[in-house]
Amino acid sequence: MSFQAYLDTIEEKTGLTPRELVGLAHERGFDDPKTKAGKIIDWLKEDYGLGRGHAMALVHVIKNGPIISEKHVGADGVHRDESTELWLDGKNNRPK
Repeated sequence: MSFQAYLDTIEEKTGLTPRELVGLAHERGFDDPKTKAGKIIDWLKEDYGLGRGHAMALVHVIKNGPIISEKHVGADGVHRDESTELWLDGKNNRPK
């Protein structure tokens, strides 16, 4: 599954866009560099029923923003992403 696909699935499961979840995390102070991933994972599991893999994808965005490594961009296979910048504003709003 690509990184973007994880975020799209999170939106399907929670009804919130990744950007909305990042905003909620910010309100809770989870974007503080001192906040451990486990605390964010627990919140996402308890409040939204997300599993560890999906939660970790969101932890990356909360802590590092929407830019990802070029490692899988343009590569073949299921983990391929189209861009190094993830779309956070909802899969139905993504530019074509």
